[in-house]
Amino acid sequence: MSLEDLPTRETLEVEFKSDRDCLNDDDLVEALICLANTKGGALYLGVENDASVTGLHPRRPADISGLAALVANRTMPRLEVQVRTLQASSLRIAMITVPQSPDIVARSDGLVKRRRIGGNGQPECVPFLPSEYASRRADFQMLDMSAEAIPSATLADFDTLQRERLRSVIANNPRSDKSLVGLTDEQLDGALSLTVTRAGQRVPTLLGLLLIGRTDSLRRLVPTHEVLFQVMDGMRVKVNEGSRAALIEVVEWLDLLSRGVNTEQEFNEGLFRIGIARVDVDALREAINNALVHRDYARRGPVRVCWQSNDLIISNPGGFVEGVRLDNLLTTEPRPRNPALADAFKRLGLVDRTGRGVDLIYTGMLRFGRPAPDYSQSMPDLVKLSISTEPADLAFVRMVLHEEARQSGALPVEALLVLTALREARRLSAADLAGKLQTSPTHTSRLMESLVESGLVRAHSSGRSRQFTLSPSVYRDLGQKAEYVRQAAFEPIQRVQMIKNYLREHGQIRRQEVADLCQLAPREAGAVLERMVKSGDIVLHGVRKTAFYTLPLKPAP
Repeated sequence: MSLEDLPTRETLEVEFKSDRDCLNDDDLVEALICLANTKGGALYLGVENDASVTGLHPRRPADISGLAALVANRTMPRLEVQVRTLQASSLRIAMITVPQSPDIVARSDGLVKRRRIGGNGQPECVPFLPSEYASRRADFQMLDMSAEAIPSATLADFDTLQRERLRSVIANNPRSDKSLVGLTDEQLDGALSLTVTRAGQRVPTLLGLLLIGRTDSLRRLVPTHEVLFQVMDGMRVKVNEGSRAALIEVVEWLDLLSRGVNTEQEFNEGLFRIGIARVDVDALREAINNALVHRDYARRGPVRVCWQSNDLIISNPGGFVEGVRLDNLLTTEPRPRNPALADAFKRLGLVDRTGRGVDLIYTGMLRFGRPAPDYSQSMPDLVKLSISTEPADLAFVRMVLHEEARQSGALPVEALLVLTALREARRLSAADLAGKLQTSPTHTSRLMESLVESGLVRAHSSGRSRQFTLSPSVYRDLGQKAEYVRQAAFEPIQRVQMIKNYLREHGQIRRQEVADLCQLAPREAGAVLERMVKSGDIVLHGVRKTAFYTLPLKPAP
């Protein structure tokens, strides 16, 4: 890395520190523990806040590797950083790379800080309060807050009505764990981790209070628990309801309120009438319950379900846990922030038993021709999901139903992602599709071959230039018969024009140059050139290895 490649601004993971006055050790270590206690990153010593490079102070030694030992000796637990010198002309700076620490790192004098985005949109270093430690440990799955006992709670904080509601879900939900039926209260509490035993006494856990706690007890003992349901008409609030009741009641309450908003679009297929909801009911249930399960109960702020004109927004306090990112949501192993709560919801049949609820949310959107769920507005302390409520694409729905009937099974989420991507972009390579599938190009290539065999996708060319379009039968089902012809014809016409443009610019071209230009195998490049020679578009000179091609000479005037 050179000074020319420096970041242009500070972020949560990038910190600039001026060294014109020789930054003192305490301030340097403070900035580094802020990074370590957040997402890790890099500190650039000798760079001003506006990203201008002023260089290290002259008193800094030529070998600055000793800064790593200084940091390790001044932090608890020891923070291991890497130090590099970057230099351009007479200026040099220190790049200090800081790992994200699963343990909370303090300066040796006890100072503990973390990094956050301030109200002005700029990163800042702020005190890391003990009340925030639980959230940090939960992010790294070092603590299951939902399984922790609430010391000041007693069994009197449990609500008999909420317990009966819990038992009703177990008995009547076809997806629930029927081994829970018939258990005594004490057995049920133990099976679902609603209580733990301390000094011979059963003490409610956070999970116990959340599932069957009295509303007044939840307000007192779990003040962060709150759920909002809103319906917006532009900037006007039509519905704004809140609840702090136990989660089983909240789930039923949200379901009831959503029914009034989640209207259906009629779709006739043969003799059957199908109602297509604004949001697929299974996807809606999974999205809402995931927000309740994965929220950070140490952070203030409600779980919010907000129906807007064209989308549904579901948000919950607490960002993605360590290891979960926007680019691996579909492929990473399930990592619940509150494992005991997640397990309880699975056993009650309220969320997917496999822990792959995100797949259900994606499937519930994509199979109706809607855009994929959007998590891009999520922040380090908030997960925000946007779901389109635009009308379904009925032609796409019909195509999916026909294919599922032909295969006698539902299309997997990967196939739906590919069909959606190709419908939008028309033509993509395996590498392009790998990013959308959040998987490797090798896996994507295998998937694409299976889709080609199934007749959903058509492959064009081979090798590095291999690309994919929807098949003629899919375009026919979508009512776009001409689109496949247009896409299939695009590739050879484009190649011919590229070769002609190259010849106008450079005068001649060889087979290997055509292969590189059009991303073809040499044999395919030779076939393209042979067709162009036969059509009179170009002229062949020489043979075999000496062969090259030019545009035909214009006749003399």
